Amino acid sequence: MIDQNRREVFLNEMGLGPVWSQRGAAALMELDDAPAPVIPSVVASTPVEKELRVAESPSSAWADIEPAKITAMTPAVTQPIIPVTDVAHMDWEQLKSVVSTCTQCDLCKSRTQTIFGVGDQKARWLFVGEGPGRNEDFQGLPFVGPAGKLLDNMFVAMGMKRGENTYIANIVKCRPTDASKRDRPPAAEEANACMPYLERQIALINPTVIVALGKTAALSLLKLDPATPVSKLRGMVHHYAGLPVIVTYHPAYLLRSPADKSKAWADLCLAMQTYAGSADA
Repeated sequence: MIDQNRREVFLNEMGLGPVWSQRGAAALMELDDAPAPVIPSVVASTPVEKELRVAESPSSAWADIEPAKITAMTPAVTQPIIPVTDVAHMDWEQLKSVVSTCTQCDLCKSRTQTIFGVGDQKARWLFVGEGPGRNEDFQGLPFVGPAGKLLDNMFVAMGMKRGENTYIANIVKCRPTDASKRDRPPAAEEANACMPYLERQIALINPTVIVALGKTAALSLLKLDPATPVSKLRGMVHHYAGLPVIVTYHPAYLLRSPADKSKAWADLCLAMQTYAGSADA
């Protein structure tokens, strides 16, 4: 049993004291002549300060608890918020974190999630599309619908495989839709807002060859006039930041125009020749 004095100490430590008890009539009469009590100012204590005082005071009601079991609370260590302007210095994890919460353009308002990219972070081959569609927005991965299956077949034809020495990304990380909620190409301001993320991905990967899949990817990487058709860019080696860029049709376009698959294969052959030449250099 805890005696009365010890009980009062416990209650005081918990902020529930003092304990009131009924007094006799004589004691009540003495209160009339007693000077007014001095009420000390109340100073708030932090949880850390309170626990430290409990541990240090030998007269505390908690003194019989082993000091080793009373540990001071330490403030949680939070990661510093990295401004978007520091994208060029981010590592992979920082970049993924910033992209996942990006609000640099209005595409963030309608997305299900951001689609960062997928593949080998040290890949020699980088394939860049325009932006995620409905399937990608749902699954969180680029090129997972019918166009993605065709791209996988293109990899096989080149003697490669998704995720092995290949990386797939897009110009924008959120799905662009029109007023009817249908997929559309990203607008110029959307592509410009998202471009620093792709630029950092390219710098981190440092691929041997970049394959631009479709008009949006090609024009965004090469900084060309929006009116430039893909047909004018095919069959030649372009460059982005000193890296060779081969332009071909987007797999979604090839599904609509299967007759142009042979042209796309010629582009991929040029890409493989360029890759071989760069590897030998």
